[in-house]
Amino acid sequence: MRRKNTKSFQELVKMNKQELLNDRKAIESIEKRIEKRHEIKKLA
Repeated sequence: MRRKNTKSFQELVKMNKQELLNDRKAIESIEKRIEKRHEIKKLA
């Protein structure tokens, strides 16, 4: 199987960032996840 239009890893990351910036729900869920991680570190 051959892939057409192969993109570099950096291009994929850039596209992914743009999609996340446009998606408020995704941003909020990521922020919650980060906050939980910090809470765990504080308790340790």
